[in-house]
Amino acid sequence: MTLIMGIVNVTPDSFSDGGRYLDPDAAIAHARFLCDQGADLLDVGGESTRPGAQRVAPRVEQQRVLPVVEALASEGAFVSIDTMNAVTAVAAVRAGARLVNDVSGGLADPDMLAAVAETDAELALGHWRGPSTEMYARADYADVGREVAAELAARVEAALAAGIAPARIVVDPGIGFGKRGAQNWQTLRALPEIAGLGHRVLIGTSRKRFLAEVLGDDADLGRRDLATAVTSALAARDGAWAVRVHDVPTTRDALAVARAFTDAGES
Repeated sequence: MTLIMGIVNVTPDSFSDGGRYLDPDAAIAHARFLCDQGADLLDVGGESTRPGAQRVAPRVEQQRVLPVVEALASEGAFVSIDTMNAVTAVAAVRAGARLVNDVSGGLADPDMLAAVAETDAELALGHWRGPSTEMYARADYADVGREVAAELAARVEAALAAGIAPARIVVDPGIGFGKRGAQNWQTLRALPEIAGLGHRVLIGTSRKRFLAEVLGDDADLGRRDLATAVTSALAARDGAWAVRVHDVPTTRDALAVARAFTDAGES
C-alpha cells in the first residue's frame, strides 16, 4: 500500500505555504492535523527548495525544525527531516526523525552519506542537478527517464559505499527539480524503470508548476491538489512506496479509489 507523506514546511518562503507554519507551535498543530487526516509520515523541512530559493544556514534551519521534530516524534509520529545539511540531519535523527529526505541525493553536502550511515535512519535520495538558484540550468536530457534512473543508481552506489544498507535507501526522481514541464511527465512515465532499481520510491508532485502548466496558471490550490491526487494515484499504480503531499484527504481518497479499481481486476 502506498503511504502518504504530509508536508510540514517550517519556512517563511516555501512556494505554497511559506510562513504559515514558521512558528513551531503552528507547525506542530498542522502536523497533528495532517496525521488526523490520514498522513502516514510527516516530512519536516526548514529550508525552501523552490526555484530561486537561497540556502539557509544550518543553525537557522535547526532552530526551525528541531522543536517540531522532537515534539512529533515524542508523540509516536514517523518523522522525516527534509534537509540537505548533514549536521541538521544528524541533529534531527537524535531528536527522533527516522528518515532523512535529502533532495540533493547527498550531493549538496559531501558529509551527508557518511553522517547518515552512522545513524540508524533511512535515507531518501533525490535526483538533483544543482541548487535552487540554478534550478533549470541543467535541464538538458536526451532521455530524461533513463538518465534520471542512471543518476539515481549512481547515488545509491555512493550511499552503499558509505555504509548505508540497501534496506535503508529510498529513491526519489525529483519531480520539479532540474526538470521543465514535459520532462516531469516523462519522468513519471519512467517510474517502472526507476522502481526497477530495487529500492522504495518516493514521489512528490504536490502543487508543482508543471501541474499548473496543464491546468492553467489561474488554477487555485484546490485544483492543484486534485491534480496532485491524480498523479499520486498513477504513481501508486506504478509502484510508488510513498507520495509527498500538502493536502492529505484528496490524495487519500484517490489512492483508495485506485486501490479498489486494481483489486477489482484481481478478484
